[in-house]
Amino acid sequence: MEDQIKVLNEKIAQAQLGGGLKRIQKQHEKKKLTARERIDYLLDEGSFEEIGMLVTHRTTDFGMDKEIYYGDGVVTGYGTINERLVYIFAQDFTVFGGALSETHAEKICKVMDMAVKMGAPIIGLNDSGGARIQEGVRSLGGYADIFYRNVQASGVIPQISAIMGPCAGGAVYSPAMTDFTMMVEGTSYMFVTGPNVVKTVTNESVTSDELGGALAHSTKSGVAHITSSNDVECLEDLKLLLSYLPQSNKETPKQLPYFLGDEIRMKLATIIPDSTNKPYDMHEVILGIIDEDSFFEIHKNYAENIIVGFARLAGRSIGLIASQPMFLAGVLGVKSSKKAARFTRFCDCFNIPLLILVDVPGFLPGTDQEWEGIIVHGAKLLYALSEATVPRVTVITRKAYGGAYDVLNSKHIGADFNFAWPTAEIAVMGAKGASEIIFKKEIAEAEDPAAKLLEKENEYADLFANPYTAAQRGFVDEIILPQDTRRKLIKAFSMLENKVSVTPIRKHGNIPL
Repeated sequence: MEDQIKVLNEKIAQAQLGGGLKRIQKQHEKKKLTARERIDYLLDEGSFEEIGMLVTHRTTDFGMDKEIYYGDGVVTGYGTINERLVYIFAQDFTVFGGALSETHAEKICKVMDMAVKMGAPIIGLNDSGGARIQEGVRSLGGYADIFYRNVQASGVIPQISAIMGPCAGGAVYSPAMTDFTMMVEGTSYMFVTGPNVVKTVTNESVTSDELGGALAHSTKSGVAHITSSNDVECLEDLKLLLSYLPQSNKETPKQLPYFLGDEIRMKLATIIPDSTNKPYDMHEVILGIIDEDSFFEIHKNYAENIIVGFARLAGRSIGLIASQPMFLAGVLGVKSSKKAARFTRFCDCFNIPLLILVDVPGFLPGTDQEWEGIIVHGAKLLYALSEATVPRVTVITRKAYGGAYDVLNSKHIGADFNFAWPTAEIAVMGAKGASEIIFKKEIAEAEDPAAKLLEKENEYADLFANPYTAAQRGFVDEIILPQDTRRKLIKAFSMLENKVSVTPIRKHGNIPL
């Protein structure tokens, strides 16, 4: 019996060591944690229970039978984060570069299946060079098994991917199908084809970081939702993100204890500039409404003309979508529409109420936008909000023009509550543009066309550049003072807490992808 225990302990030690002490030390020099260190840091102390520690690969070709490591390059299991059950896998780059094999994939699939059965989040810490080429189609089949499970788990449990090293080739598609993708600056990258292939095919010279680093994917492609400066910060961000989410689609996010106090926020009354063309930072409005230090922004550096993220309102987790007048005047474009649509659908999947703050002059004009498909991409946001059954509340702070008024959670597409500040302007377009069209003949025939245009502009503004016409028609439920916004929203979301929506029976809708 003692000999058996000794053998088991030796195997466990080998499994925990991974591909060798020297390689682990080398990772430390790059300020990267090992797979096990990442799990230990992320999970509650002593909560991790490993599954499949002694699994090894089955390949004998190309001398692989001489290189066998217990665990086969991935650590899998379950534990808790802030006493909440989670399932996790962490790829170990020190074992065959973290390359995915048949058994490696089986281990990941096992914890994914368990996560769905138990109704708990699945977290993937990716650090892999891709498919293990010595196994050929078996490794490719392993990826497909994971992809299939990503799709089956979508909208059932939260799926979070942290890219903490290389993630190349077919490996990128699993994170892309999860709910959130996080990246570490300087040490992680994602791409379908690497710099060498790009150089061969297109003759472009590009580094791995330029092609698929955290900066590229957080600003250009939008693949990365959150970026962090190092492994520890990434894991802290992951914990924080998880705190806003429920365990599964059968639950609501945990509401934190909250005692009503100073709910009138006077600073909101001074944020909107006197000039309608002067920008302001919508972050100031957000911070004036939500619980202190509770905003967690998603896609911060991508499509900055719209803001999305999580926050708390009287302890309740909410999803927040807001126009950002500081960038492109807050117009809706291809990227901002996709960004807000994706976020909307996630919140709707997991019972997170939505607050939409509107200051939008319309859709971004131009040939680039039209040729890139602003019609279909704008329709994605329209579809996503129209489809959402969670509580939805809108606050119009200033401009709500044209089709963008309709798209950003108007009453007409099923919003539950629509508030407007007295500074709101709800119209087809701005007063100047409308006057130039409506009164074109009068202006042209006037002795002083400029004076006549100004007169007609003021006439149009008095009639439409306000929220009162919309309120008279019931398109706005209430016109509120800015300083009362937080108090009104707390009451509205509390009233909507048990909202039930009856939708048509169908297999699924056909969102304009």
